[in-house]
Amino acid sequence: MSGTAAQPAPRPAVTVLDYGSGNVRSAVRALERAGATVTLSARPDDVLGADGLVVPGVGAFGSVMAELKSVDAIRMIGRRVAGGRPVLGICVGLQVLFEAGVEHGVREEGMGEWPGTVELLPAEVVPHMGWNTVKVPEGSLLFNGVENERFYFVHSYAVQTWDFDVIQPKMKPPAVTWSEHGAPFIAAVENGPLCATQFHPEKSGDAGARLLRNWVQSLKAAGPTPPTDPGRRASVSRAGRGD
Repeated sequence: MSGTAAQPAPRPAVTVLDYGSGNVRSAVRALERAGATVTLSARPDDVLGADGLVVPGVGAFGSVMAELKSVDAIRMIGRRVAGGRPVLGICVGLQVLFEAGVEHGVREEGMGEWPGTVELLPAEVVPHMGWNTVKVPEGSLLFNGVENERFYFVHSYAVQTWDFDVIQPKMKPPAVTWSEHGAPFIAAVENGPLCATQFHPEKSGDAGARLLRNWVQSLKAAGPTPPTDPGRRASVSRAGRGD
């Protein structure tokens, strides 16, 4: 008896936000290996319409915020989060989701999605560069299967405190993963559609690959593409830029 072969499930569509940050090419390759169809873009249609958005970040907190603003990314990220559309921040892409960053005595405002300030790690040696363990909360979806693995960090600044008020009785508090270098610091946050890691999963070998696969597999098929603002386009789409 003949039959029709089962068709493979469609690969989730992921956009890596391209706003001038380094490290984008390695993130694209890692996400493709994790099972996503990846677009490198800052165009509103691509950012708002993807199943998942990845926000990489390398460099100073203030510079990354300025570059995000230059392509209208702050508004687009906020719009995705408000609509329950998945976003994953990496490295400084995690840091800018907090209220502020202080570097060399200068305070810069962040997106304010989570409470906390990014500050210099009180360690004898900075940057914190290399492999480190993490302390994962029970029930983490992002770290499923890699709770006891090491991940690759490159940073001098981090959020070292967490004070999140649950204002609604049925609201599930964010899951916070910690690591330590001179002091405990936030290594990852899982908050509904909004997740982020201080480490680089795309540089973290098999453990990072599993984490990215966990995230990609969590993405639901995209619904109708959210409309973009008429006449508003990102000023630059750097599809040819990468690390």
